[in-house]
Amino acid sequence: MLQLIYISTATPAMREPELTRILSASRRNNARDGISGLLFFNGRRFLQALEGPAAVVETAIARIKADDRHAAVVTLSRREVDTREFGDWAMASLGAGEAAGQAAIDRVDALTIDASPSVRAQFTSFARLQSA
Repeated sequence: MLQLIYISTATPAMREPELTRILSASRRNNARDGISGLLFFNGRRFLQALEGPAAVVETAIARIKADDRHAAVVTLSRREVDTREFGDWAMASLGAGEAAGQAAIDRVDALTIDASPSVRAQFTSFARLQSA
């Protein structure tokens, strides 16, 4: 199973209604395709982990790269995993206004409890930067 983590910058057109649409479409598509993951949007950047069958993860990242709401999509990690680190659900999310400070860090810690130390560190560092 492929696990891919990327970061991207939201284009200026990205607003809360767009984030809601992205989450809705992602949950629907990921449930259909057998992808799990975590999406963290801090109001400016997306940090996302996708995991599932390699072909569908590749299709999902191609769709994200083609999406004009994302700019500068950079793959941070790409590796094969034996088991899902983000459970069997389609997508968890933590948006810009949902939690701040230690609450954001605590939530990320809870959502990444089964992730490898390096994956956990990526999301925790992102949450800490958001909270600074």
